[in-house]
Amino acid sequence: MNAEIITIGDEILIGQITDTNSAWISRELNLIGMNVIRITSVPDNKSRIITALEESGKRADVIIMTGGLGPTKDDITKISLAEFFNTDLVFDKNVFENINKLLSPRGIHINEQNRKQAEIPEGCVVINNPNGTAPGLWFEKNNKIYVSVPGVPFEMERLLKEQILPEIKKRFNDSFILHKNIMTYGTFEAHLAEILSVYEQELPKDVKLAYLPSAGIIRLRLSISGGNREGLNDIMDKQLKKLQRIIPNYIFGYDNDSMENVTGRLLKENKFTLSTAESCTGGNIAHKITSVPGSSEYYTGSVIAY
Repeated sequence: MNAEIITIGDEILIGQITDTNSAWISRELNLIGMNVIRITSVPDNKSRIITALEESGKRADVIIMTGGLGPTKDDITKISLAEFFNTDLVFDKNVFENINKLLSPRGIHINEQNRKQAEIPEGCVVINNPNGTAPGLWFEKNNKIYVSVPGVPFEMERLLKEQILPEIKKRFNDSFILHKNIMTYGTFEAHLAEILSVYEQELPKDVKLAYLPSAGIIRLRLSISGGNREGLNDIMDKQLKKLQRIIPNYIFGYDNDSMENVTGRLLKENKFTLSTAESCTGGNIAHKITSVPGSSEYYTGSVIAY
């Protein structure tokens, strides 16, 4: 099943803030078997929000929107949603009570803007937000699910994790997406691609291989999706073993392994110790080594002779 993400706010498009919400939502959707096919950022503009909703609805089964649900005049997501779903904004007593419950203990006077925030598009399902004044909103149209959540990351994450994603998973429980990251070191991207050219040609049609280079390290990502988790795991294991046979000297870890973690593990296993001497790196190597819990077992110290 396919999903799209729409982030709303001028602040994203002018580079004032970084859109971390989309990355978090994409990861969580993948975990429940949803394939994210597009991420769109639009300004606080009603016609552009509606256009994004119309276009997303043609491609995806689930559309998740973040932002524009605050109490100020530039927060126009609810107005746009009401027009898109051909309905009116109505005052919701429960939403207002939640706003009052959050603000009153802090001595904040409830004003007209706060009352406005309790207006929601008629006919949607309201998702209570225990961390903020803007509720989540759930709509359904033409067998598609549209969910609007606040742009504040910790509010958005709790709403999705506790209420929205479990419900989406219930609706679409027949799909799985698996990823396996293979961490490599000691070569460059073009050379690695040359070594793996035959391997890539022989990959099953449902398996994708991606190259994700960073400073000194190339992460290979194998991805597969389908309806049979056990079968997907078998295919992934076979492809992983093939990679291990082809590039054994370049692989140093998997998934969340870092060079410093793997190095520390090997030092402990072999009962070796390590010290460093640094100049232009200014202690950065020592910092990486000591960022691993338990590094005092094998790391004896450093000299920084800049």
